Amino acid sequence: MFQYMERITDLLRVVEKEEEKSIKQAIDLLTVANLKKQSIYIFGASHAGILAEEMYYRAGGMMTINAIFGREVMLDRSPITFTSQMERLEGYGTALASTVRFKKEDVLILHSVSGRNPIILDLALAAKKNGVKIICLTNVVYSKSVSSRHTSGKKLFEVSDIVIDNHGDIGDACCSLDGIEQKVGPSSTVVGATILNSIIVEVCKNLISSGVKNPPVFYSANIDGGDKLNNALFEEYKESIHYQFS
Repeated sequence: MFQYMERITDLLRVVEKEEEKSIKQAIDLLTVANLKKQSIYIFGASHAGILAEEMYYRAGGMMTINAIFGREVMLDRSPITFTSQMERLEGYGTALASTVRFKKEDVLILHSVSGRNPIILDLALAAKKNGVKIICLTNVVYSKSVSSRHTSGKKLFEVSDIVIDNHGDIGDACCSLDGIEQKVGPSSTVVGATILNSIIVEVCKNLISSGVKNPPVFYSANIDGGDKLNNALFEEYKESIHYQFS
């Protein structure tokens, strides 16, 4: 097997074993949120935001997940180095949170590998003030090895209700190569996407078991009748969906 594939396979086995309890808690929380028509949000800054895109408006994905995007921390921002400055700017995450109508018992999924930057702490703390439950994907060992950049002195795992550890290496890259000190091949995106998609599948199983005939799962817009089916689901779950749909 290629070195990277082998390492990712090993990490997924560790996650499956070590994070079973936390993942099941996340499944239960999202199941209840869907049954009660609570709102579900997701956010990550820069490359961590790739998981927000993965969970948002995608065929086979959950329609009730609303992505929060910060223009200044997206990967099409130029120069890209500006995103690093913005995720370290305290107050930006609070301002971003003010654009979201968080309600008590809503759920916010936050992805940050180090969990140290102000943007993710600001957003988490602002949401918690509104009674929102926080699920975080992070790397606890990595996070404990660095200092917080937020005035609270906290890291993401310390302010979250459910913590799911991706068990990656400090620095994220996971493959050691002879001749260089820096590891190669970041793991957080593929491991995180696998965790979240696994959660969504199990949530849908729970919804079906609870008597939900039409779980809020996107049909592909590229199959015949897909738009009609999606429009019907949107109407059924419109209380929980906060993005443009046509």
